[in-house]
Amino acid sequence: MSVTENLHLDRKLPEPSALLELIKPITWFPPMWAYLCGAVSSGVSPVGQWPWVILGILLAGPIVCGMSQAANDWCDRHVDAINEPGRPIPSGRVPGRWGLYVALIMSVLSLAVGSALGPWGFGATVLGVAAAWAYSAEPVRLKRSGWWGPGLVGLSYESLPWFTGAAVLAAGAPRAEVVIIAVLYGIGAHGIMTLNDFKALEGDRQTGVNSLPVTLGPERAARLACWIMALPQVAVIVLLVMWDRPIFALAIAASLAAQGAAMRVLMRDPKGKAPWYNATGVGLYVTGMMIAAFALRGMT
Repeated sequence: MSVTENLHLDRKLPEPSALLELIKPITWFPPMWAYLCGAVSSGVSPVGQWPWVILGILLAGPIVCGMSQAANDWCDRHVDAINEPGRPIPSGRVPGRWGLYVALIMSVLSLAVGSALGPWGFGATVLGVAAAWAYSAEPVRLKRSGWWGPGLVGLSYESLPWFTGAAVLAAGAPRAEVVIIAVLYGIGAHGIMTLNDFKALEGDRQTGVNSLPVTLGPERAARLACWIMALPQVAVIVLLVMWDRPIFALAIAASLAAQGAAMRVLMRDPKGKAPWYNATGVGLYVTGMMIAAFALRGMT
């Protein structure tokens, strides 16, 4: 497309509904939930702290996560033209370079809001914004790797907001136990992100994105994703037992057992059942996160 054509399309305003679809509200929940888990795990009473809790949740979800979705859709517009041509950018509902403009404006907004959460909140926001662009944009584009890409997203969606929520409420570095649990759940989220890659299998294969479903095939990728999700939770259970929190460990073990049943269903048809598992097993996964957060809260 020529420069003149781009300028013409830039003058055409996107549809408001298309902009909302671009920043994908359905994806906001995991980092918002993780931030809340961090706030709970800090052990600090929310009394008098609610403005920081609410601001942090909005930052983690609609602002930073929304920005990352806009950046990813802009950088993936050629892949989406193959996989999902009805999405806002390839369909033309977000015309010209508006996808890029939205991502850049929201990046600046993220840093501005993050600065209001103090040095820990701002530092975490810088990392989150940098991770979003490193995942999607050339020349780094970690999305090309089925190992680095999902790993970065898992840590960004779960570990980083958890750490941030705990640090902002505690007004300092979280306890070591909080950091360990946050990192373990972020590692486990690698498996969730791998299952999410199943929907883009054909476009990824054609455009050189080496996701695990592309490089390993659906069955092996799904089996590996299940192990990656399960083993960090086993580690969380063991740690909670060691930290004298057996009731919480038992509750997470029950959640993991239910996930195991869902995983068996997933393995019957990995490609077809991946969306079902992301709506079922992931709910059990994040429930375990909050259980762990309350266990940590009781240790203060």
